[in-house]
Amino acid sequence: MINNSSLNKFVRLEQKQLNTHFENRLKEGMNCSTFEAKAILNLIYEVFGSVLENSSSLKPGQIIFETVSVENSPREKLSQCQMQTVILTLDAGSEDLNIRSQYGVIALRRYRLERMSNEAFQQGGLLTVEDIANRLLNCGERTVIRDIKALKDNGIILPLRSVIKDMGRSLSHREQIVKYWLQGMEFSEISRSTNHSVEAVANYVEKFKRVVCLAKDNHEINTISFLVKISKALAQQYYDLYRGLNIVAHREKELDELIKKNIVQP
Repeated sequence: MINNSSLNKFVRLEQKQLNTHFENRLKEGMNCSTFEAKAILNLIYEVFGSVLENSSSLKPGQIIFETVSVENSPREKLSQCQMQTVILTLDAGSEDLNIRSQYGVIALRRYRLERMSNEAFQQGGLLTVEDIANRLLNCGERTVIRDIKALKDNGIILPLRSVIKDMGRSLSHREQIVKYWLQGMEFSEISRSTNHSVEAVANYVEKFKRVVCLAKDNHEINTISFLVKISKALAQQYYDLYRGLNIVAHREKELDELIKKNIVQP
């Protein structure tokens, strides 16, 4: 079972204590009802979530990057789009060095391209070819386009602004991976079936688990989005998937045990 890092004791207890403290201050200082205080707190998460994610949460090799928000319409002009702040792993250390030593520079560039594109998408952002070529990988735009095509030929569709604009906002690979897991497939099987790394599969499933646990603990969708560091739309999609899909018995048992473990009883 994956270690559910964002539902550890600190998040479950201290986050609740901070939320309760803030809500009490609102009720005392502004004569708010409990409902109004929770609504204000939820609005703060929605508006200031990306600002509250500061450099102290960065790991070595990561950067804070401004992207186009996935919430924009595909028809929206780039200059008029809302933006989304995300954290990208530009250099994963030994992981990247191993890719380069075994497969070469081109393979490493494509590996980083896939990783950062998915990281941005999971946090509610979309990278553009211009972002990748001119600001992240420092290469020509034609090179990036060739890399995108090469990955596509291998069955890997990157969640980029241009791809979303061409095919709409709904990408199925996240949902399909979680569906496979809920139907009983193991990470290695899902990896082979979807042309994603085992690490990427594990990351999708972990975020899905955290969404379900937080939703079962009566957190609002904006709060869930903030805590799990994914877009509001993706958080809602994951929870809708959980409620609407027939789950095999052992996965359902695993989720039930995780929910009971991580929900703090009043």
